[in-house]
Amino acid sequence: MAVIKANSSDTDLLARLMRAEAEGEGELGMLMVGNVGVNRIISNCLDFKNIRTVRDMVYQSPGGFEAPQKSYFYQRTREKDRRLAKRSINGERQHPASNALWFYRPEGNCPPTWWNQTNSGRYKAHCFFIPTREDCPRVY
Repeated sequence: MAVIKANSSDTDLLARLMRAEAEGEGELGMLMVGNVGVNRIISNCLDFKNIRTVRDMVYQSPGGFEAPQKSYFYQRTREKDRRLAKRSINGERQHPASNALWFYRPEGNCPPTWWNQTNSGRYKAHCFFIPTREDCPRVY
């Protein structure tokens, strides 16, 4: 059962985001990007207050993702990417992104914190960061 509302165009939009942000990280990395996106929609905290839809989350500015600013994001959605997006929409979570609201790709090691958020781990090139349970209880 879905943890966020999403129609077919929302699923395509999330799939394009996941691919553009993490195709080089494989399916698991793409699922982690999906986790972060879904978490931003359900969290209603910190930088993500009033983010209620996939469209709100993908195009949030400032504070959103870089992918919509790149031409690669606008490629046609592939079926395998849609399947991954549906898994995220249905609440599948992957550590270290399970409760994460942020990720980025540093030059070297993951810092222990980023913008006062705790590092929850690394997957390939991306470091993931989580809010406190007190700040964002809905992502836990």
